[in-house]
Amino acid sequence: MDYDCHEALKLENQLCFPLYAAARDVIARYTPFLKPLGITYTQYLVFLVLWEKDGIPVGEICEKLRLDNGTLSPLLKKMQLQGFIEKRRSEKDDRIVVVSLTAKGKDLFEEAKDIPLKMAGCIKFPPDKAKQLYDLLYELLDLRA
Repeated sequence: MDYDCHEALKLENQLCFPLYAAARDVIARYTPFLKPLGITYTQYLVFLVLWEKDGIPVGEICEKLRLDNGTLSPLLKKMQLQGFIEKRRSEKDDRIVVVSLTAKGKDLFEEAKDIPLKMAGCIKFPPDKAKQLYDLLYELLDLRA
């Protein structure tokens, strides 16, 4: 079978496109829930990490969110200016910056706690298919690791 570059370069044959379009669509569906909180989707992801485990190094947040330091640093700076987090040098190693929630950041949990339930109502996907997609996406991500 010969490689057909014209067929291969059709948008409909690109795995990256439906992933990209679906990600944009899902993120857009979060906006009405996040805007009243004054946060972006990416900030919401940082909150999810910190609500699960507070007081962690920037590098650990980068790892969990699969973001590089150059992307995360300006985001954390904005969150610090908004009063949601504080950053300090580790007592054990001053090269490590530890991020902790402020009282305001912790209080935001109460306002955000229903977002997953609200999002479930926005995306009409049977639970078995959602689980299958979740597993496939993490399998795809793990292939890179």
